[in-house]
Amino acid sequence: MLLKWSRLAGACGTAAALCAGVTSTAGADEGSPMHRVTYIVTVDHPAALNIYYRDVDPPTWADYSHNPYQFSPRDDVRLEPGTPWVHEATLADPDRWALVTVSAVGPATQTTNSLRCQLIVDGAEVDHAEGPRGALCSMRHW
Repeated sequence: MLLKWSRLAGACGTAAALCAGVTSTAGADEGSPMHRVTYIVTVDHPAALNIYYRDVDPPTWADYSHNPYQFSPRDDVRLEPGTPWVHEATLADPDRWALVTVSAVGPATQTTNSLRCQLIVDGAEVDHAEGPRGALCSMRHW
């Protein structure tokens, strides 16, 4: 009987190890290379903006889905032409997680404004976008 329990315990331990491997984190593994991510936002005319950006790799997709704002800080800024908003982050998986969005705050004005974002990973621009009320820069299609 002891031998049966020993085998059952071993099988349960093996199953637990396999499950742990399946639910591993999407973030950085020990020793995985980290990437320097730079987010830049600019405007043509003075504007009040909300800027969301990804500062860290979420541990899992489920964690991110449950509360995306936990992993996407927001800066509320008033930006002037010639004075960009710049933020640097370090991410293990920028293909999956690097993201910056900018949106105008308040009602639309008669002044046409271009809000621009730029996403730079390890010194190379990987995405840019612009729009009159908002823009999204990401390596992934959301």
